[in-house]
Amino acid sequence: MRAADAVALWFGALRGHRSRSLMLLLAIGIGVLAVILLTGLAEGARSFVLDEFSLLGRNTLIVLPGRKETTGGVPPLTGLAPRDLTLQDAQAVARLPAVRRVAPLQAGLIEVSSGGRSREAFVLGTSRSFFALRQLGVSQGQLLPELPLEQAEAVCVIGTTLRRELFGSRPALGEWLRAGDRRFRVIGILEARGESLGMDFAELLVIPVASAQALFNREGLFRLFAEVRSPALLESGKRQILALLKERHEGEEDVTLISQDSMLAAFDDILGALGLALAGIAAVSLLVAGVLIMNVTWIAVSQRTGEIGLLKALGATPTQVRLLFVGEAGLLALAGGLAGLALGELLLWLARLLWDLPLAAPAWARGGALLLAFGVAMLFAWLPAARAARLEPVAALRPPGAR
Repeated sequence: MRAADAVALWFGALRGHRSRSLMLLLAIGIGVLAVILLTGLAEGARSFVLDEFSLLGRNTLIVLPGRKETTGGVPPLTGLAPRDLTLQDAQAVARLPAVRRVAPLQAGLIEVSSGGRSREAFVLGTSRSFFALRQLGVSQGQLLPELPLEQAEAVCVIGTTLRRELFGSRPALGEWLRAGDRRFRVIGILEARGESLGMDFAELLVIPVASAQALFNREGLFRLFAEVRSPALLESGKRQILALLKERHEGEEDVTLISQDSMLAAFDDILGALGLALAGIAAVSLLVAGVLIMNVTWIAVSQRTGEIGLLKALGATPTQVRLLFVGEAGLLALAGGLAGLALGELLLWLARLLWDLPLAAPAWARGGALLLAFGVAMLFAWLPAARAARLEPVAALRPPGAR
């Protein structure tokens, strides 16, 4: 039997049983589609989180007040601190040789009003260095001025949503707004950024850190960003900051230091494991499709005993007969897998357009889904095909009920 004869018999059998072929195509296609969509969602979430963290820069350290003695895993984001982080701590850290710049943060929610309009806004007290650390710019006006950290100034930079809600169509630059019991003059409008790491920049009111301390009547800092001069100095920068703060806090190490790399590694591991778990769940549907292929192939062998007997009477070997049934299953798996892959990529592309998220199935998921679909089809079709190969020509050609 030539290869062309085998291919012709495959297509002839598939055309002769269109309903069965479409059912198997649908089962395989749904399985591959599930793998592509779930891994695409997991990879999109992973890329989104890593991109958000990358905005901090690879050489940025975050100093949090408080320390917990838990080891391993992601460092705690909050803690109970016997001493607060202060502006004096921030100034001391800024003088370290490995540190390029620091940005202290004071934060809180407060009611903001202007011209009879009011709303609750997230107020962030910081310095001009924060804009460079978070890669922020202004679409209008200017950033916070360069000020000593202890100097309060009645100026602010606001987000685009806050500008629209408070000032409407009126110009906002140079206008005054009231936050709590204090007034601030708008000197800049943040460029559109959206939400990043839980902070919606469009809703933000940014003021000098000393002004925020007076506004909230709070001296301790929420956290401190420290940027070292290069990624190579990250470890030495950590040691210098911890040693300095320990010395300033009477010999007690009561801060938590988080690096960009540690957060990225932790989230990368978690989201990578999530992607594999979702791929495994989706692969179960391919195993179900394999069982369906086996059942349908058993039925096909029972219905085509006459054809099998004729082929063997004409000289077809058991291997060639087995290849006919396994090849049909493999051809269906390949066609269904490609259809599911194409549909999955189309849906992910539409989702990227609608939601502006980096949804894309990784290459290993695309290749793995096709290989798994093909392998499952071949494996589950093997047993019915082996039964067909063992049929004797005379027994296969005997009419039903004949002795």
